Amino acid sequence: MNFLAHIYLSFNDKEITIGNFIADSIRGNKFQHLPHRIQQGIKLHRAIDTYTDSHKIPKISSKRLHKNYSHYSRVIVDIFYDHFLAKNWTDYSDIPLDVFVNNFYDNLEEYYDFLPEGTKRMMPYMISDNWLLNYSHLAGIGKVLNGMNRRTQNKSKMNFAIMDLEEHYADFEKEFTLFFEELVIFSKHKFNSLKPLKNQS
Repeated sequence: MNFLAHIYLSFNDKEITIGNFIADSIRGNKFQHLPHRIQQGIKLHRAIDTYTDSHKIPKISSKRLHKNYSHYSRVIVDIFYDHFLAKNWTDYSDIPLDVFVNNFYDNLEEYYDFLPEGTKRMMPYMISDNWLLNYSHLAGIGKVLNGMNRRTQNKSKMNFAIMDLEEHYADFEKEFTLFFEELVIFSKHKFNSLKPLKNQS
């Protein structure tokens, strides 16, 4: 799953959210210096990724793209699924998407000192271009795919994937909806198993 899904699946816990968001920038177990709850957010992120990678529905979505995008197809599916989460946000949250996103940006500012350097460099662009809110629009997803393609020195051709999304839109949306229902249940169970330190309230 991509940024928006990981943030949503942190269930409004500030430190879990930070860990869940920065996890891809953390190598191995090099997070022992971080606050306990942020460490747990990193572990939650990795559990979500493992569950997603082994689930049959994202594999179906990915297979549809594999011929054109090879190993990049999984990354593209993550982006597509964030689009459908943003587009159908009111099905999943009572908090308006713009409010949810702005609260997250405030959270980043509050925990800025704990962010990896790569996240700190990305953060101004993410906020100024409002990536998370713009996931709800095809134009926003197209911009994300273009950016991803540039980061692969145009090797991935991910910029063309917006046409695959448009062509198979209903199929991708149905697959997301079925999968995300199961992912929320898994993530909530995992979240509830993350206990705070005994000396914390």
